[in-house]
Amino acid sequence: MQTANLEPHQIEERGRMKAVILAGGFGTRFSEETLHRPKPMIEIGGQPIIWHIMKGLAHYGIKEFIICLGYKGYSLKEYFLNYLSHKSDVTVDLGNNSSTFHQQDTEDWVVSLIDTGAASMTGGRLRRVRHLLGDEDFLFTYGDSVSDVNVDRLVSFHREKGGEATMTAVHPHGRFGHIQVSGGRATSFDEKPDSIGGWVNGGYFILNPSVIDLIKDEDVAWEAGPLRQLAESGKLHAYEHQGFWACMDTQRDHRHLEELWSGDAPWKIWN
Repeated sequence: MQTANLEPHQIEERGRMKAVILAGGFGTRFSEETLHRPKPMIEIGGQPIIWHIMKGLAHYGIKEFIICLGYKGYSLKEYFLNYLSHKSDVTVDLGNNSSTFHQQDTEDWVVSLIDTGAASMTGGRLRRVRHLLGDEDFLFTYGDSVSDVNVDRLVSFHREKGGEATMTAVHPHGRFGHIQVSGGRATSFDEKPDSIGGWVNGGYFILNPSVIDLIKDEDVAWEAGPLRQLAESGKLHAYEHQGFWACMDTQRDHRHLEELWSGDAPWKIWN
């Protein structure tokens, strides 16, 4: 588990940084759960996975969020509109049509919930929220993966490199048993390897808003044209995260994250 003791100026900088979270996909590989709700609203330990992502970012001082809605986006709106009542004791005066909240246990977040189209691609969703970003670097990530990535170090790496975009590169957890074969013999077998080798896109991008100009319309996937162009032009850097990262694409992934949460969840870096 990674934690960071931030200096006052670092906390101030992170406090100004916004996070854009993709939450509009159909989640077709997880249809047994996403038939009635978007994947970011699937719960781990009683809270939606997007809440876990936001809690991790808020630990590093990022508390202004722009959530890109699409499929069943109303469920995220209802969740955040009712967040205070769900997290507090409440007295309801029906006669006066008023409510009093007690023992509030809520967050000091600012959350913008933006409809970015039912069928927009990931790049198109980012393009639709450009007007909310200003000119400062921002964090951009997916609403279905959790990590203990040290955002302080990630941002510092991005600024040291001086590029327009930084991607967090991760080693995905092995889904299947790994076999080494030699001469027709299985020489070793690992039922649950820590990773499958190689680096993959783990989200948690730090981006300059200028990169959004590479997205020409809503049918553009961020991972295809724009990222490839940035890489080919030498403007994309990779922050190699050696710690925990997991996405939730299937029922099996969900069960795994629930099991981790019931113990010592690696991504729970907040108090």
